[in-house]
Amino acid sequence: MIPSLRSRAHVFPALSLTFSPPKRSFRPSSLPVKSLSTATMSASGQLIEHIVLFKTKDGTDPSLVNAMLSGLNGLVSLDPVLHLTAGPVLQTMSSLFNFTHMLHSRYRTKDDLAAYSAHPSHMGVVKQSVLPICEDIMAVDWVADCVPETLVPPPGSAIKVSFLKLKEGLGEGAKNEVMGVIEGIKDGFAKIEQVTCGENFSPARAKGFSIASLAVFKSVEEMEAAAANEEAVNLRKEKLREYLDGVIVVDYMVPELQPASASL
Repeated sequence: MIPSLRSRAHVFPALSLTFSPPKRSFRPSSLPVKSLSTATMSASGQLIEHIVLFKTKDGTDPSLVNAMLSGLNGLVSLDPVLHLTAGPVLQTMSSLFNFTHMLHSRYRTKDDLAAYSAHPSHMGVVKQSVLPICEDIMAVDWVADCVPETLVPPPGSAIKVSFLKLKEGLGEGAKNEVMGVIEGIKDGFAKIEQVTCGENFSPARAKGFSIASLAVFKSVEEMEAAAANEEAVNLRKEKLREYLDGVIVVDYMVPELQPASASL
């Protein structure tokens, strides 16, 4: 049984009330970095968001964790990828899950995401470095409701990802109201740089969560400052509470990735 929503402090982006530093450091030595803007997007203006959450096994050797992150971050060099970073999460707000790491990537189309997923380099990293040390993995994909001006959040940016599980039997009207509240978050929290949201289109690994959103802040401090606006936070929580059967919120900081070389 899913605990009452009232026991959770977090319902959607910009509701973080506490902050815990990452437990592990990650210092990649030579990883390619892409610098992209909306000018690189196709004429359709579509953007695909891809989030993967990982729970590494307790007691895993830190060198194996770093190898996993290095392998995942190296996938940014694949042609279908617009943006990709992976690193430790700052905190997971959920009574049911305790993820330790996150990957965030972006693509022009669903076909590009599929090409990335099927690429031998991606499959090799998953088989050799991810599956042997992870006990739980969750993935959610959505078509962003808008295309941010900056496709690559800079290092040090804070990202708050929220996954919502709607109550069974809700109609399209209720779903649209939930989406409307999320889409209006940026107007209520001036410190948010980007917000995208959408309905998950890859249910196999989403654990029943169907609505996703992502909010980008310039820094962890600005993410915390937004959470301190209790009046705005509580207003949006009340608007969503009756529709939700489960919530996962993850805070993440974009890691510092060094360019592989000037020739890349």
